[in-house]
This record gives sequence, structure tokens and C-alpha cells, in this order.
Amino acid sequence: MPHMHVAGSIHADAMAASPKWLTRPADVNALDAALWPTGTVRSEAGELTVAGHSASALAAKWGSPLYLIDEAAFRANASAFRKAFAGWDVYYAGKAFLCRGVARWVAEEGLGLDVCSGGELAVARGAGFPPERTGFHGNNKSTDELRAAISLGIGRVIVDSLDEIERIEALAEELATTVKVLVRVTTGVEAHTHEYIATAHEDQKFGFSILGGHALMALVRCSTSPWLTLAGVHSHIGSQIFDGSGFEVAIHRTMRVMAQFRDATGETLRELNLGGGFGIAYTAADQPLPLTDLAASFREAIDHESRGFGFGQLRVALEPGRAIVGPASFALYTVGTVKVVELDGGAARVYVSVDGGMSDNIRPALYAAEYSAVLANRASDSPPVLCRVVGKHCEGGDILVRDVFLPADIQPGDLIAVPGAGAYARSMASNYNHLTRPPVVALAGERSYPLLRRETLEDLLALDVG
Repeated sequence: MPHMHVAGSIHADAMAASPKWLTRPADVNALDAALWPTGTVRSEAGELTVAGHSASALAAKWGSPLYLIDEAAFRANASAFRKAFAGWDVYYAGKAFLCRGVARWVAEEGLGLDVCSGGELAVARGAGFPPERTGFHGNNKSTDELRAAISLGIGRVIVDSLDEIERIEALAEELATTVKVLVRVTTGVEAHTHEYIATAHEDQKFGFSILGGHALMALVRCSTSPWLTLAGVHSHIGSQIFDGSGFEVAIHRTMRVMAQFRDATGETLRELNLGGGFGIAYTAADQPLPLTDLAASFREAIDHESRGFGFGQLRVALEPGRAIVGPASFALYTVGTVKVVELDGGAARVYVSVDGGMSDNIRPALYAAEYSAVLANRASDSPPVLCRVVGKHCEGGDILVRDVFLPADIQPGDLIAVPGAGAYARSMASNYNHLTRPPVVALAGERSYPLLRRETLEDLLALDVG
């Protein structure tokens, strides 16, 4: 989908009552099980209830807005990936959401951890995450970040440029060690996703392009360095992907460049990291591949290409992030105002303003990400009406849920829940308009506890030196 300016997209769809995929629900209180943590139900009183915790009780205890993660669901998702891809390395992509508590969950579930900044590395270190099970991404890692990673004994550094290779060599010599690396290659795959989260086409910032021999040159460069141990190749084609064919093409192209390297040097690479990007259901229109089907297709493609290129057994890795934390999470907001806006042609739209917005979920404004929402604190007998859930920021593009049917009696004080918001929402949150960032609360059995506390105005003012 080509990127469109937010103002343009708002005016462009004003004539449409709703997108084609959105249908008027027969029951506005119904919950789509595909969008919510396992076991999410409405109580007898009509409240959204997750892991035994009602929406109103959570809002009363922790305030609003609020991010919530079902710990059991997170762990189950992590375990499901580990079991489906048994024999492979599964790294949790920390950029989706990372804190020390989550890093400990990941460690306890037997996964590795993928970080892409010195800050994420510091969180992993603070959680006591094993550095040898950690991979370090990033297209512009600083010398200080690399020094910290190498000093910790990082498991893999995924190199992204010739400049970075030189930095690693200088640091390895300074620290009298060698560094295990993977070379990130750009496969030229056009993933079926938004251009801002597609990362394997040629004209973008990540990796060494296979086209023109740049990837092969980088592999040879690393293999001849006395300070680097070249382990293999890394590929990542994008995010929120539902079509597995792009991964199959990437597997073929990465193995082909590995074969070219073998032919040029006589050395055989044994590791292939295919990255992440597995899509989840944010709306009824999203149809993720079942994990068992995904694993079967990956294994078939790996086995076929490996035999074809004569590699034998390879060490294969994946990096799911959103697919683990997203389905285990949701956000909770309080309605502040409700406004009916007349559209051309006699149509109307209800604007429901909540106490958060683009500062706690920038994805809809950044690349038109679609979300769902439900009335969370009660059930309703009123008919569904087409709504747009918006935030409180001074921006026309401050939209959280562009199109959703909510009960006609939606009113100030009601709670709205948005599934899937644990993936990237808090990680990309800001203090725009000097709003404080919401807390992240874990649900575990009968208790709820904070992973990240709510920011305060004092936190913001503490940075202001006056």
C-alpha cells in the first residue's frame, strides 16, 4: 500500500461509510476470539474480563490509559514458537516490547533475545539475560554500543555496513577477542506489507544488497578478518506479513548467496537467520497463518533449498516479536467526549475521543495501521454505529481506530479496549503534547502487577533543566 499523507487519507475516505472488510455486527457485544488473549470473555455483568480481571477493576486500580499483558498468554505464545520450530533458534524481537520482566519471561521460556540498541541491551543486561543467547541488530550501532555488546560476550552481532565491520574489528583488537557475526543481506523481496515496514526491497537502509554482489563482498570481508568469526547470513523481509511466499523467495536467495560464498572461498556457512515479521490479527480482516502451517512451510522450504545447494543440516533462526506479545495484550482507554459528524451524502460518523492517542500508539498515524475496539465496561442493547476512536492530541491525524462499530449509547466515562496494542505501542510511545506514557501491567492469575509504572509530570519536569 503506498504511503498517503494522513490528511489526504482522512478526506479520501470521507465518502465511504466503512471499509469493505468491516461489516455491521449482529451483536455489538460479541468478542472475536482471534483478536484477544485466550480466555477473554464478557462476564455475567457484561464486562470485558481477561484472566479473571474485569476492565473496570483494572482501570480503577491502575488508571487509564493502560497497557495490559496476559503473562500466561505471552508465555504460551513463546512456548508455541519454541515447540513448532524445535531444533531451530527462536529469538524474541525485543523491539516489539521489552522490559526487564519480559526479558525474564523470554529467558525462562527458553528463547533467545534480539536487541537493536544500547538501551535494549541495557534492559537485557539488567534482567540478567544470557548474553550468549542475544543477537544485536541495527544499521548504525555506535562504537559505545558495540563496545558494551562485545564486552558482555554477545552471542551474535548482525553487521549492516562496511563501516560497522571496521568498528567491530577495532574494538575486538582493543578488547583482545573475536566477535561472532552474521551478515544482513537484502534479498530484494517485495513483502506484501506497508512500505514503512518492508525491509528487504533494494531501496532502503538495511543490509547488503545481493544485487550487484554487495552481500557476497561483505561475507568475504568478514571471513578474512582475524577479529571476526563469520557464522552465517541474516535476512528480514518486513513486518505484519501474512503471505508466506515472500519468505520462500528469501530462503532461496539467501542460500544462493551462501553457495556463491562457498564457491568463492571454499568455506561453508552453517547459520541462516530468517528474521521475523509474522502477522497477527488486529481486525477481522487479518488472517494469520496457523503456527503449525507456518512451521511446516518453513521447514519444507529450508529442506528443499538446502538439498538443492548441497548444504546439509543448517542452524536456522527466527525472530518473532509481535507474534508473541501482540495477541497477549490490549490497551484500555476512558471515553472523554462523543461527537456526531455529518458527512457528505447524508452519512454520519461518531467521533469517540479517549484519554490517550497518537502518543501511546503512533502506528495508525505512521502507516495507517488498522485496529479494532470494543466497549469494555458493560454490555449494551443499543444498535451498532460506525465510530472513529480518536485521541486528545492537537493533530487531525490523531486516530487510534479509524473505523469500528460501537454501541450507539457510547458515552463519556465508558471504557474502550483495543486488542494487540502491546506490540510496538509502548515501544514507540512519546510525550507529545507533554502527555505521560501509560503503565504496562501484567496479569498473572489472581494478581496484576506493573512491568513499567505510569510516567508522571514530575518525570517530565525532571528532564527540563530550566
